[in-house]
Amino acid sequence: MTFDDFWSQIAGFNDYGELLTLVRFSLIAAAVLGIAGGLIGVFVMQRDMAFAVHGISELSFAGAAAALLFGVNVVAGSIAGSLIAAILIGMLGAKARDRNSIIGVLMPFGMGLGILFLALYPGRSGNKFGLLTGQIISVDGEQLGLLIGISVVVLVALFFVWRPLTFDSLDPEVAAARGVPSRLLSLGFMVLLGLMVAVAVQIIGALLVMALLVTPAAAAMRVSSSPRMVPVLSMIFGFVAATGGVLLALGGSLPISPYITTISFVIYLVCRVIGARRGRGRSGGRASAAPLTAVSTVGKS
Repeated sequence: MTFDDFWSQIAGFNDYGELLTLVRFSLIAAAVLGIAGGLIGVFVMQRDMAFAVHGISELSFAGAAAALLFGVNVVAGSIAGSLIAAILIGMLGAKARDRNSIIGVLMPFGMGLGILFLALYPGRSGNKFGLLTGQIISVDGEQLGLLIGISVVVLVALFFVWRPLTFDSLDPEVAAARGVPSRLLSLGFMVLLGLMVAVAVQIIGALLVMALLVTPAAAAMRVSSSPRMVPVLSMIFGFVAATGGVLLALGGSLPISPYITTISFVIYLVCRVIGARRGRGRSGGRASAAPLTAVSTVGKS
């Protein structure tokens, strides 16, 4: 393959205007997913559950593959698989060690089931590949309404449980002592996370869901510690990565997921560099302030 052939598959941008009208549903779905995924990702990071996102996505993939094999709604199958995984993790994994063990068991099981169902599926190979890496034109009007509805439900639910969920995420022991229903909150959050994973699988595929549910929040936490700014930045980063990935994917013949993951990763790298420079600036300021304080103290004595 020559460099020109390689580049044309990545960024050809031929007939871009006509292609843009074909993916308007996917573009709207990506925007909604970026915002909702960025918001719930903040709690994923606070509760140290990035590994759980990947575990849920594997059973979501298995559910979608089963739905594809039996000719039923793929989104419904994806949601069913996600909710089963989320409820199991939420009920059996109260402690981090137990949770990671359960996820480690569920991940290969879900992937194995998904591969089995796809191997039995007699249809187009593009449909199989799309469940793993996403499909840019896979969202139709009916699916878009379902994806938006699920995202709105997740956002509204997060709004109502924001304060107790934040308290439980940052200091679960004190929250439990204060009467916060930690067990119920944890299970409810896992259900919301399962719904968001199921939505994300339809856009970016099962293998790379964390690029929208983990990376934007991780990037936001690198540049801010404000409880208000981190969710806002995370939603902005998720929106830019999701919609930017769709717009760039139109220019090539590749799946959408490499573009979304690349944008998300670049945002994280930039935020990490900014955070590191701020950290050095603060430490330098404290170091220079110490001698000045010592000098002033000596002068007064």
